[in-house]
Formats: sequence, C-alpha cells, structure tokens
Amino acid sequence: AGAAAEARFISSAKGKGLFATKNIRKGETVFVERPVVSSQFLWNALYNYRACDHCLRALETAEENAQRLLGQSSLVLPHPEQCSTRKELHQQCPRCQVTYCSAECRQAALEQYHQVLCLGPARDDPTHPLNKLQEAWRNMHYPPETSSIMLMARMVATIKQAKDKEWWIKVFSQFCSKTANEEEEIVHKLLGDKFKGQLELLRLLFTEALYDEHLSRWFTPEGFRSLFALVGTNGQGIGTRLKTSSWLCPALSHPSARPWLLRATLDPLCEAFSKEIVLPIGNHSCIPNAETSFPENNFLLHLTALEDIEAGEEICISYLDCCQRERSRHSRNKILRENYLFTCSCPKCLAQADDADVTSDEEEEGEGETDDAELEDEMTDV
Repeated sequence: AGAAAEARFISSAKGKGLFATKNIRKGETVFVERPVVSSQFLWNALYNYRACDHCLRALETAEENAQRLLGQSSLVLPHPEQCSTRKELHQQCPRCQVTYCSAECRQAALEQYHQVLCLGPARDDPTHPLNKLQEAWRNMHYPPETSSIMLMARMVATIKQAKDKEWWIKVFSQFCSKTANEEEEIVHKLLGDKFKGQLELLRLLFTEALYDEHLSRWFTPEGFRSLFALVGTNGQGIGTRLKTSSWLCPALSHPSARPWLLRATLDPLCEAFSKEIVLPIGNHSCIPNAETSFPENNFLLHLTALEDIEAGEEICISYLDCCQRERSRHSRNKILRENYLFTCSCPKCLAQADDADVTSDEEEEGEGETDDAELEDEMTDV
C-alpha cells in the first residue's frame, strides 16, 4: 500500500515537515517509528523505576509499580493475571547486569552501542568516567527531567561501534539545527543560570569518557553545545504511567471485578501519575491534525490522525497540552518561544494575529472573575 506520509523540506527556518502521501482517515495510524537512540532518565532510574535498558518497557509488574509509587509494599492488586509483564523473558548483560525485557532487546543494544558503554564490574564504581558524567548530570538537572546526557553518550557509542560511521553521522546531522545564539538559549534553559560553567564541566567529563577522533568536533566547546542543543530540541520524553494503566482495562472488564473497590486503589495512583511529563517532537500546530502516543508500552512511537487528512496536507502535532492550546495566542507563543525557540504561524495563530498581546492570566485578572485557585490551575509550567 506504500507509506502514508513522507518528509519534505519546507524552509531553513522550519526544516523538514511531514506530509500525507494519500488520504488518511481520522483514527488511522499514520506510522509507527523506532527512535534512533533512547535512554531512561537518570533520576527516574535512581528512584528505582525498572525499565528495559533498550526499549524502555517497564520491567515491574503492575502490582510492583503501584507499590513503589505509593510506598506501600503490602499493596495487593486484584487480577494479577491481567498484567502483561513477562519476567521469564527478562535478560541481563552478563558483564554489567543491566536488564532487558527480552533477548531481542539485549542483542539489539549490544549490536548498536552497549559494547562501548558496558561498565562491566565498574558499574558501581563512582570514579569510572561514565559514572562521573552521569552523577554530574544528575547534580545539574533535577526532576522533572526533560533530557539525559546518556542520549548523547549512546549517539557517540553508536558511531564508535558502527562499521559505516559516516552513515550514522549523516543520520544525526539531518536533525533540525539551530544558530549559535539559539543553541546557547536551549542549553541555558536545560542547565539554568550557571549553564556555561556547567556545560564546560559536562564537556570535559564527556570527553574523558567517550572521546573519538571520528567525532572530534562534538567534543569541542562549539560542537558539544550543538550536540546538546540537538538533543534538547529533538528528544521526546515517554511517560511511565503505562504499566498500571495497561493492567487496568483488562482488570475492570474481568467478570469478577468490583469497580468500586478498584477505584479505592486507583485514585491515589492517578494522583501519582499526573506528575509525569511527555515532551513532543515534530512540526507544531495549535490545531493539530495528529498526535503521538506509545500504546505498546515501550519506545515505539505511534502517530495517529485526529481528523481526516488529505493527500499533500502537512501532518502536525501540538507541542502544547489541551489546556495550553485554549489560552490566548500571546500565551501560547510565549510558551513556544521560551521552550522551542519559535513563534507559531498556524491558521489559529494567524486568525488571532490582531488580538491584544496579553497573556491569558492577564486577561482573567482584568476581568476580575478568576479566583486564586483557578488562576493557579491555569498557570501550567512546561
């Protein structure tokens, strides 16, 4: 049948866009995509969320997941048979003991990057260069996490292991790049006010752990900043609420299920899950015609049409959540400029171009109709 979409160059400002090659119906999966590299957030791992070191699939059972999140080791979830975790398939690297959900993931990691990054018996040695790099990152980038230095490490390791190094370098060079000033702004956003000193420390540790002559530019101050900015603008976080939610629907439909009892268990879980963050990737619109999701509970991204899309039409997702999209044009673009360094020119923003340049919060204060609690709910941080 052929691919439903293809990437096309739009402009130097926007880079590439995704366009439908045929008519796509609402609810249809446009494509399923595997990331070039992936890595678990470092604080997330430190807090003992166990995930496959390659595909990020949860290694906990639904019950273990709930017990950890709620701090209740005696918690028992009904219908354990509905949990999809297959612990009998889990495998570890025999040298460093990192865990994978399957033999396939262990082999895929070994073939792509793990030969370079395997710490062996030094996994718990705080003086090992890779461990020093990760500790420095954790001390600079506290939760909520939006990126990981290990994504960059796996990019370097992938090229180090590759037979065709130039092919992989070309793959990474195709991601949207920024000017020097834009790169500095992105790094500043990730690292805070002391970003220049912090970035130099990370670069020195990164060089100590991973230097490779084929990638010598990535280890210079300018190249490292560019690499850092590439990850900052093209990375996507995956929410970890998947494990218990994947158990929930089958459990509720079980013939012996008691929804009112299950709710007593699930209400506090919902409170815990609401704090998780998912970051977007791809061209943005404030009126998106597609959305991304991770229904397979791993790193496979599904792009699904939110409405009928005609052949030749650009496919756009939104970098803003549903509440943010309902705010004023000025508020939406304030968020986009601060976090993604562009001003939106989608049809909704163009239609509202003559609106006053005030934020949604200022409008509400002027009307005097919004109490403090409502205002606090409205002011959602990205």
